[in-house]
Amino acid sequence: MGSPSTATRVPARRHRAPAAPATRYDRRLAEILSHATEVFCKKGYEGASMRDLSRESGMSLAGLYYYFESKERLLYLIQKHTFTTIVQRLKARLEGVSDAEERIRIFILNHLEYFLANQAAMKVLSHEAEALKNGFASEVAAIKREYYRICVGLLDDLKTDRGLQFSTRIAVLSLFGMMNWIYTWHNPRVDADAASIANEMGDLFLRGVMADGKKRRDGR
Repeated sequence: MGSPSTATRVPARRHRAPAAPATRYDRRLAEILSHATEVFCKKGYEGASMRDLSRESGMSLAGLYYYFESKERLLYLIQKHTFTTIVQRLKARLEGVSDAEERIRIFILNHLEYFLANQAAMKVLSHEAEALKNGFASEVAAIKREYYRICVGLLDDLKTDRGLQFSTRIAVLSLFGMMNWIYTWHNPRVDADAASIANEMGDLFLRGVMADGKKRRDGR
Protein backbone atom coordinates (compact mmCIF):
# COMPACT_ATOMS: atom_id res chain seq x y z
CA MET A 1 0.00 0.00 0.00
CA GLY A 2 1.26 3.45 -0.78
CA SER A 3 1.96 5.97 1.93
CA PRO A 4 -0.06 9.20 2.12
CA SER A 5 1.64 12.17 0.57
CA THR A 6 1.09 14.46 3.55
CA ALA A 7 3.81 14.28 6.18
CA THR A 8 2.91 13.74 9.81
CA ARG A 9 4.59 13.80 13.19
CA VAL A 10 2.77 10.68 14.35
CA PRO A 11 5.04 7.61 13.91
CA ALA A 12 3.81 5.54 10.96
CA ARG A 13 3.63 2.29 12.90
CA ARG A 14 1.21 3.87 15.35
CA HIS A 15 -1.36 4.45 12.64
CA ARG A 16 -2.33 0.81 12.71
CA ALA A 17 -4.55 1.39 15.71
CA PRO A 18 -5.33 -2.10 17.07
CA ALA A 19 -8.76 -3.31 18.09
CA ALA A 20 -7.64 -3.34 21.72
CA PRO A 21 -5.06 -0.55 22.15
CA ALA A 22 -2.21 -1.74 24.36
CA THR A 23 -0.11 1.35 25.02
CA ARG A 24 -1.06 4.68 26.51
CA TYR A 25 -0.44 6.33 23.14
CA ASP A 26 -2.62 3.80 21.33
CA ARG A 27 -5.41 4.22 23.85
CA ARG A 28 -5.29 8.00 23.50
CA LEU A 29 -5.25 7.76 19.72
CA ALA A 30 -8.27 5.43 19.81
CA GLU A 31 -10.10 7.90 22.07
CA ILE A 32 -9.38 10.81 19.73
CA LEU A 33 -10.56 8.83 16.72
CA SER A 34 -13.72 7.87 18.59
CA HIS A 35 -14.44 11.52 19.41
CA ALA A 36 -13.67 12.57 15.82
CA THR A 37 -16.06 9.89 14.56
CA GLU A 38 -18.86 11.29 16.71
CA VAL A 39 -18.23 14.83 15.44
CA PHE A 40 -18.17 13.75 11.78
CA CYS A 41 -21.30 11.67 12.37
CA LYS A 42 -23.22 14.59 13.88
CA LYS A 43 -21.98 17.47 11.74
CA GLY A 44 -20.71 15.79 8.60
CA TYR A 45 -17.14 16.04 7.41
CA GLU A 46 -17.61 19.38 5.65
CA GLY A 47 -19.51 20.87 8.58
CA ALA A 48 -16.99 19.84 11.24
CA SER A 49 -14.02 22.00 12.18
CA MET A 50 -10.76 21.27 13.95
CA ARG A 51 -12.09 23.40 16.82
CA ASP A 52 -15.13 21.09 17.08
CA LEU A 53 -12.80 18.10 17.15
CA SER A 54 -10.62 19.74 19.78
CA ARG A 55 -13.60 20.52 21.99
CA GLU A 56 -15.02 16.98 21.68
CA SER A 57 -11.70 15.21 22.32
CA GLY A 58 -10.52 17.46 25.15
CA MET A 59 -7.24 18.05 23.35
CA SER A 60 -6.02 21.59 22.82
CA LEU A 61 -6.38 22.95 19.31
CA ALA A 62 -2.60 23.37 19.09
CA GLY A 63 -2.08 19.80 20.26
CA LEU A 64 -4.58 18.48 17.76
CA TYR A 65 -2.85 20.31 14.90
CA TYR A 66 0.53 19.04 16.08
CA TYR A 67 -0.43 15.38 15.73
CA PHE A 68 -3.11 15.66 13.05
CA GLU A 69 -2.35 18.50 10.67
CA SER A 70 -5.86 18.43 9.19
CA LYS A 71 -9.30 16.96 9.72
CA GLU A 72 -8.72 14.99 6.53
CA ARG A 73 -5.98 13.07 8.33
CA LEU A 74 -8.41 12.19 11.12
CA LEU A 75 -10.99 10.98 8.59
CA TYR A 76 -8.26 8.94 6.91
CA LEU A 77 -7.26 7.33 10.21
CA ILE A 78 -10.89 6.52 11.02
CA GLN A 79 -11.43 4.89 7.64
CA LYS A 80 -8.11 3.03 7.66
CA HIS A 81 -8.61 1.74 11.20
CA THR A 82 -12.16 0.62 10.46
CA PHE A 83 -11.45 -1.27 7.25
CA THR A 84 -8.19 -2.74 8.55
CA THR A 85 -9.95 -4.02 11.67
CA ILE A 86 -12.79 -5.59 9.67
CA VAL A 87 -10.35 -7.34 7.31
CA GLN A 88 -8.09 -8.59 10.11
CA ARG A 89 -11.00 -9.98 12.12
CA LEU A 90 -12.44 -11.64 9.03
CA LYS A 91 -9.17 -13.38 8.15
CA ALA A 92 -8.82 -14.67 11.70
CA ARG A 93 -12.37 -16.05 11.67
CA LEU A 94 -11.99 -17.70 8.27
CA GLU A 95 -8.81 -19.49 9.26
CA GLY A 96 -9.37 -23.23 9.49
CA VAL A 97 -12.91 -23.10 7.99
CA SER A 98 -13.15 -24.93 4.68
CA ASP A 99 -16.89 -25.14 3.95
CA ALA A 100 -17.70 -22.60 1.22
CA GLU A 101 -21.16 -21.74 2.53
CA GLU A 102 -19.98 -21.37 6.12
CA ARG A 103 -17.18 -19.02 5.02
CA ILE A 104 -19.74 -16.71 3.41
CA ARG A 105 -21.84 -16.79 6.57
CA ILE A 106 -18.74 -15.83 8.57
CA PHE A 107 -18.18 -12.91 6.18
CA ILE A 108 -21.73 -11.68 6.75
CA LEU A 109 -21.57 -12.08 10.52
CA ASN A 110 -18.20 -10.33 10.77
CA HIS A 111 -19.49 -7.40 8.72
CA LEU A 112 -22.77 -6.98 10.59
CA GLU A 113 -21.22 -7.35 14.03
CA TYR A 114 -18.80 -4.53 13.32
CA PHE A 115 -21.45 -2.34 11.72
CA LEU A 116 -23.85 -2.65 14.65
CA ALA A 117 -21.13 -2.17 17.26
CA ASN A 118 -19.73 0.90 15.45
CA GLN A 119 -22.73 2.58 13.88
CA ALA A 120 -21.31 6.11 14.02
CA ALA A 121 -18.16 4.99 12.24
CA MET A 122 -20.15 3.16 9.60
CA LYS A 123 -22.31 6.22 8.96
CA VAL A 124 -19.18 8.31 8.52
CA LEU A 125 -17.68 5.75 6.14
CA SER A 126 -20.88 5.51 4.12
CA HIS A 127 -21.49 9.25 3.84
CA GLU A 128 -17.90 10.49 3.57
CA ALA A 129 -16.51 7.83 1.23
CA GLU A 130 -15.45 10.44 -1.36
CA ALA A 131 -14.03 13.04 1.03
CA LEU A 132 -10.47 11.71 1.07
CA LYS A 133 -8.08 12.79 -1.67
CA ASN A 134 -4.71 11.83 -3.13
CA GLY A 135 -2.54 9.50 -1.02
CA PHE A 136 -5.12 9.20 1.75
CA ALA A 137 -7.79 8.05 -0.69
CA SER A 138 -5.56 5.58 -2.52
CA GLU A 139 -4.41 3.84 0.66
CA VAL A 140 -7.94 3.37 1.99
CA ALA A 141 -9.11 2.30 -1.47
CA ALA A 142 -6.46 -0.44 -1.49
CA ILE A 143 -7.84 -1.88 1.76
CA LYS A 144 -11.40 -1.70 0.38
CA ARG A 145 -10.28 -3.53 -2.76
CA GLU A 146 -8.73 -6.28 -0.63
CA TYR A 147 -12.00 -6.67 1.27
CA TYR A 148 -13.98 -6.78 -1.98
CA ARG A 149 -11.59 -9.38 -3.44
CA ILE A 150 -12.00 -11.58 -0.37
CA CYS A 151 -15.77 -11.56 -0.89
CA VAL A 152 -15.34 -12.31 -4.60
CA GLY A 153 -13.11 -15.26 -3.71
CA LEU A 154 -15.68 -16.63 -1.26
CA LEU A 155 -18.45 -16.47 -3.88
CA ASP A 156 -16.24 -18.03 -6.54
CA ASP A 157 -15.40 -20.86 -4.15
CA LEU A 158 -19.12 -21.45 -3.57
CA LYS A 159 -19.75 -21.57 -7.33
CA THR A 160 -16.96 -24.12 -7.80
CA ASP A 161 -17.97 -26.19 -4.78
CA ARG A 162 -21.66 -26.38 -5.73
CA GLY A 163 -21.31 -26.30 -9.51
CA LEU A 164 -23.27 -23.03 -9.79
CA GLN A 165 -23.38 -20.35 -12.46
CA PHE A 166 -24.18 -16.77 -11.54
CA SER A 167 -22.53 -13.36 -11.83
CA THR A 168 -20.05 -13.05 -8.96
CA ARG A 169 -19.95 -9.28 -9.37
CA ILE A 170 -23.74 -8.90 -9.10
CA ALA A 171 -23.87 -11.30 -6.14
CA VAL A 172 -21.09 -9.49 -4.25
CA LEU A 173 -22.52 -6.02 -4.83
CA SER A 174 -26.00 -7.25 -3.89
CA LEU A 175 -24.63 -8.69 -0.66
CA PHE A 176 -22.93 -5.42 0.27
CA GLY A 177 -26.16 -3.64 -0.59
CA MET A 178 -27.99 -5.83 1.94
CA MET A 179 -25.41 -5.33 4.68
CA ASN A 180 -24.14 -1.78 4.39
CA TRP A 181 -27.28 0.17 5.25
CA ILE A 182 -28.28 -1.75 8.37
CA TYR A 183 -27.34 1.25 10.53
CA THR A 184 -30.21 3.20 8.93
CA TRP A 185 -32.94 0.83 10.09
CA HIS A 186 -31.66 -1.38 12.91
CA ASN A 187 -33.50 -0.72 16.16
CA PRO A 188 -32.15 -2.77 19.08
CA ARG A 189 -35.52 -2.51 20.85
CA VAL A 190 -37.34 -4.43 18.13
CA ASP A 191 -34.68 -6.01 15.90
CA ALA A 192 -32.57 -9.07 16.65
CA ASP A 193 -28.86 -9.01 17.41
CA ALA A 194 -26.09 -9.25 14.81
CA ALA A 195 -25.82 -13.04 14.97
CA SER A 196 -29.53 -13.58 14.37
CA ILE A 197 -29.72 -11.02 11.57
CA ALA A 198 -26.59 -12.46 9.96
CA ASN A 199 -28.13 -15.92 10.02
CA GLU A 200 -31.36 -14.73 8.41
CA MET A 201 -29.60 -12.50 5.90
CA GLY A 202 -27.28 -15.38 5.06
CA ASP A 203 -30.29 -17.63 4.41
CA LEU A 204 -31.90 -15.06 2.11
CA PHE A 205 -28.71 -14.40 0.18
CA LEU A 206 -27.46 -17.98 -0.14
CA ARG A 207 -30.83 -19.43 -1.08
CA GLY A 208 -31.08 -16.78 -3.77
CA VAL A 209 -27.69 -17.28 -5.38
CA MET A 210 -27.80 -21.07 -5.08
CA ALA A 211 -31.31 -21.34 -6.52
CA ASP A 212 -30.51 -18.97 -9.38
CA GLY A 213 -27.16 -20.64 -10.00
CA LYS A 214 -28.77 -24.08 -10.16
CA LYS A 215 -31.38 -22.87 -12.66
CA ARG A 216 -28.68 -21.50 -14.93
CA ARG A 217 -26.62 -24.66 -14.67
CA ASP A 218 -29.66 -26.80 -15.51
CA GLY A 219 -30.71 -24.43 -18.27
CA ARG A 220 -34.10 -23.76 -16.73
